[in-house]
Amino acid sequence: MATERLNSILNHLSPSKSGLSAITQKNPDDVVITLAIRTPLAKGFRGGLKDTQLDYLIYSLLKKVIDKSNIDPQMVEDICLGNVNHAKSAYLVRAASLAAGFPNTSAASSVNRFCSSGLKATQDIANQISLGNIECGIAIGAEMMSEGGDRIDKPFHEEILRNQDAADCLQPMGQTSENVGKDFDISREAQDRFAAESYQRAERAQKAGWFDDEIVPVTTTVKDPKTGEEKQVTLTKDEGPRWGTTFESLSKIRPAFPDYGDKSTGGNSSQITDGAAAVLLMKRSTALRLNQPILAKYVGATVTGLAPRIMGIGPSLVIPKLLGKYGLTLDDVDIIELNEAFASMAVYCVNTLGIDTSKMNVRGGAIALGHPLGATGTRQIVTGLSECRRQKKKVLLTSMCVGTGQGMAGLFVNEVL
Repeated sequence: MATERLNSILNHLSPSKSGLSAITQKNPDDVVITLAIRTPLAKGFRGGLKDTQLDYLIYSLLKKVIDKSNIDPQMVEDICLGNVNHAKSAYLVRAASLAAGFPNTSAASSVNRFCSSGLKATQDIANQISLGNIECGIAIGAEMMSEGGDRIDKPFHEEILRNQDAADCLQPMGQTSENVGKDFDISREAQDRFAAESYQRAERAQKAGWFDDEIVPVTTTVKDPKTGEEKQVTLTKDEGPRWGTTFESLSKIRPAFPDYGDKSTGGNSSQITDGAAAVLLMKRSTALRLNQPILAKYVGATVTGLAPRIMGIGPSLVIPKLLGKYGLTLDDVDIIELNEAFASMAVYCVNTLGIDTSKMNVRGGAIALGHPLGATGTRQIVTGLSECRRQKKKVLLTSMCVGTGQGMAGLFVNEVL
């Protein structure tokens, strides 16, 4: 500990560093991740979590956090849930955390920045730790898309609708995907080929057991839709990957949004999915004091905005913004988790940024695994860090587009080499 403190002082006294040397430094005040786990991702409305309530899913995962980390729950000062569709999510995470074993002195809240909510929760906890407001906290992302969601049941006020960007916030996500395909000439073939690769990578990863160290089992109850009979099941693996998927099989699928275009389909768009993911964060000095294993360093995250009608291209804008803040380029990044909301936006971002696809979504992405809205931001961290450990790589970049025209990205350094 004394050596860590001395190095920290010397680093402050020495000329400032930038780029890789800066983000890979180790200081006592660093925000670090000591546990990163997730549930299996289940098919919405017909999978193993279709009859599970969101509060139970949160409760189950938080219990796993305690069990796997062996941390004293008293040490956790705040828990932040990223969730999109449930209007009462703040109630649910508070009650679930108490039932899971956290004391009533551990606070809880929820945040919603659409598809980036899980990363937003991580950022909120990390910022509190960095500012010294708390020493230890949990970020969790969870979504039960099988429960449906709160939809806007009437248009915005007429004054708001006079602004075109504001009115475009009402466009369905499928429409925004078709807008990207049309505006930037992303062909149906290019989208299907990208989607086929996502499925094939997920299949390879699942067969090789690469997901095993990131997934924790969930025991729940499933009801037979025909007989009404309930039975207890334990989910241990993702349900989304469709083994044997090819470009040829995907090219036969009909367009999903024919009112808006003919390129986006159920095969090259992200799946409707239930699931949750969590990360345990604290100061490096706290982790060392508590003998907690340090998996990674949280470097930072940022957001940007753009035209709502082409919201999918958000990562192409926010990734350069985030890397620029730390004097980095994409060549400095080892593993990239880019959310595949639609193949249209993923292909655009790859082409525009010049991403080396051999290091992006190595285990497949949301097209093959699913996109439980509020969970994706944390799921990407869990999966990305696991892949960094497997490849013994350091720098992880995560990013996603965000509904209503936004983008978010996060940066992490793996320390298990």
